[in-house]
Amino acid sequence: MLAGLLGIAFVALIPLTLLAHGEFNGLLALVLGLPCAATGLVVAWRQPRNPIGWIFCVTAACLFLSTDGPDYALLAYHLGHHLPLGQLGLALAQLWGPGLVLLFVVILLFPDGRLPSRFWRATLWLFGGVYAVLEVATAIATAEALGAHPIRVDANGGLSAVDTPAGWYNVVQGAATLILIGLSLCFVVRQALSWRRASSDRREQLKWLASGAAVTLVCGAVSGTFTSSHTAILSEVGNFAWFGWAALPVSIGVAILRYRLYDIDRIISRTLAYAIVTGLLVGLYAGLVLLATHVLSFRTPVAVAVATLAAAALFTPLRRRVQRGVDRRFNRARYDADKTVAAFAAQMKDALDPDAVQAGLSGAVHQALEPAHVSVWISH
Repeated sequence: MLAGLLGIAFVALIPLTLLAHGEFNGLLALVLGLPCAATGLVVAWRQPRNPIGWIFCVTAACLFLSTDGPDYALLAYHLGHHLPLGQLGLALAQLWGPGLVLLFVVILLFPDGRLPSRFWRATLWLFGGVYAVLEVATAIATAEALGAHPIRVDANGGLSAVDTPAGWYNVVQGAATLILIGLSLCFVVRQALSWRRASSDRREQLKWLASGAAVTLVCGAVSGTFTSSHTAILSEVGNFAWFGWAALPVSIGVAILRYRLYDIDRIISRTLAYAIVTGLLVGLYAGLVLLATHVLSFRTPVAVAVATLAAAALFTPLRRRVQRGVDRRFNRARYDADKTVAAFAAQMKDALDPDAVQAGLSGAVHQALEPAHVSVWISH
């Protein structure tokens, strides 16, 4: 469902952005949302119980929808298009901030989604409570702004009363934002402390996470401070600092891809293999149908049936050959393990001496796994 929502929001983003002349906001949503969506879908697919993947998917959905919403509202309220559900677009515009705030939870939960102690679990609960208070306040302020007559929509397609808060909402938003920033810094400190007792690969993963988190925090501070500045140069600096928020999902994506945090080699090899097989079978199917109907003058139902049977018969042998070739390049560990097992099976096929079997088994295990010690028990 999240993948479908992401696809619909992404497809709607491009035409709405062009029609509303919001190219900068659309580009920003793509730069931030696409890494979140890609990383989130991979992690959620591979480890569905790990909350990091779901958080990234929700963040990407919030970024896409919060860009679609104001663009639609601009078309409905400012650009003279008589469109229904304009208020829904204004409500969706408020998802931008909540989506970005969720990125800081990923810092705490990296890499496996589990917390080591009660203290950090309590800290996460505190973060969630403050986040919920901020969202409830935003919902109330949005409902009040939508109930006003007339509804005031700013130049970016958002509600003026929410984008430029005042009164009680300004106090609640400011206090909640400061608390969330402080807790986010604590999340970074937690990962920095865990770096000291981590293994070599885990340290490299934490280095990527720390670099991405540092860039995100700095860019978040710059964008929040200078975006609304009355000085043109500072305002442009604040606007472009928003692109730095993409550093966190990109750095986590690198940690996954480079250090095999979620067995990404297997995912890539399977995806490529099935994509290649699908393309070959579709091409074969279309070629057989065209050959039978236009060259051999067979009836269409007969040609479709023959092409379907041929594609079904070729699927398994074609998939095996393609998978073997893809594994040789993208999943080398699996390819080498298969070769080792095949060589051991061929060697032991005609072996009758138990000592020869034991020696062959020990050699195959050493070649594949390189263990410190191997023991073999034989039942007589």
